[in-house]
Amino acid sequence: MDIFRAVYNLLWGDIIRIPLPGGSTLGLSLLVLILIPTGLYFTIRTRFLPFRLFPEMIRVTLENNKKGSSEGISGIQALIISTACRVGMGNLVGVVAAISAGGAGAVFWMWVIALLGSSTAFIEATLAQLYKEKDPLYGGYRGGPAYYLHRLFIPKGSRRKKSVVASLFALSGLICWCGISQVTGNSISSSFENAFHIPPLYSTIVLVAVAAVIVLRKNATVKVLDIIVPIMAACYFFITIFIIVKNAGQLPEVFQRIFSEAFGLRQVVGGGLGAVIMNGAKRGLFSNEAGSGSAPCAAAAADISHPAKEGLLQALGVFIDTIVICTCSAMIMLLAPQEMTSGLEGMDLLQTAMRHHLGEFGVIFIAVILWLFSFSTFLGILFYARSNVAYLFGDNWISQTLYKILALIMLFIGGLAAYQFVWDLGDVGVGLMTIFNMIALFPLAPKALASLRDYENREMKKNK
Repeated sequence: MDIFRAVYNLLWGDIIRIPLPGGSTLGLSLLVLILIPTGLYFTIRTRFLPFRLFPEMIRVTLENNKKGSSEGISGIQALIISTACRVGMGNLVGVVAAISAGGAGAVFWMWVIALLGSSTAFIEATLAQLYKEKDPLYGGYRGGPAYYLHRLFIPKGSRRKKSVVASLFALSGLICWCGISQVTGNSISSSFENAFHIPPLYSTIVLVAVAAVIVLRKNATVKVLDIIVPIMAACYFFITIFIIVKNAGQLPEVFQRIFSEAFGLRQVVGGGLGAVIMNGAKRGLFSNEAGSGSAPCAAAAADISHPAKEGLLQALGVFIDTIVICTCSAMIMLLAPQEMTSGLEGMDLLQTAMRHHLGEFGVIFIAVILWLFSFSTFLGILFYARSNVAYLFGDNWISQTLYKILALIMLFIGGLAAYQFVWDLGDVGVGLMTIFNMIALFPLAPKALASLRDYENREMKKNK
């Protein structure tokens, strides 16, 4: 436990503190020190891709590639899977927690992190496409950081079958996703108990039974996510639009709060500017997952005409997660009267805000949407796990099935009780994934940048 706690503090604890005006400090964790400069570096190297190629991201998304070929899933399906994992608890309770601790200004810093992170997402997704390989078990393709790390350290023709760093990434991912399974179960059972007074045991049994039917079938996960993700994202988005239109007169005041508190004199004088910046930054990094190496596990599975296309789709995924879904949660909260939400936090705060906007329907809606967000995350991480289980244990159904059963057990345990250690285990897992992924991103980035240049010179000119 001491070793585990030391690793957790190294990854997520503030290892540097920068003094700010007003007596506050800006605490920087190792992951923040890695991911923000990385996002800035790749934004410059891609010549500000999030701004310059945003119309192209939309065009690629609207292409008629909804159905995957016999060789694999489509680019859109890979985007749906990664969106299922990005959009989860963090987009609801996590955003509320960031605003509670850092004020409305935290939303601005979440936006900044998303703009930087989309360039990192492009690089890692394009590399996943460049280094993907055939999947003999599920059909189509597989890949991700474990596979491009393998190629970085073990050249073709070598007799070595495993790279130590690639194996450590795969193991970190499997540990992280087990932790997320437990958190998912707890989130769902808690929300249903709050909204419908259903005992956790009953909701958990139903949840695990439904999940088992889906994940233990060969290729049911992608088909189910194809249905769930667009519906849940659209419902949440349009409900928020309704709330925004209903409270349109408050919008100038809300945006004034966001921008003034992001740089505001009151925060500087009150010693809270560091909390504003870092709560927004940390929540943005955790929510959009850019740089952690998770989304490339889905990106590699896409059967798509050019590697850079999948990179653009995954870059758009960061926008969908943070600029759209996280902002929806922020608006629901910020458009509610401050005196009503003062002193509340987590699901209580969000459900109180929704009760103000939509009455009891709002409370029920949040419970259902949280169920969809969390359940789709569980399905998505088991898709991610496929390629990493195969890298560690080889191509066999026994190891694939055993990991799914382990995840289902963690889902069941989480539904009955919350264990902080398991939550922290997930945080350590994603932190280690990020460290190992970064080892490959910088030396291999020129290949992704070359793919981007080729796409702009050939594919984009062809489409003009």
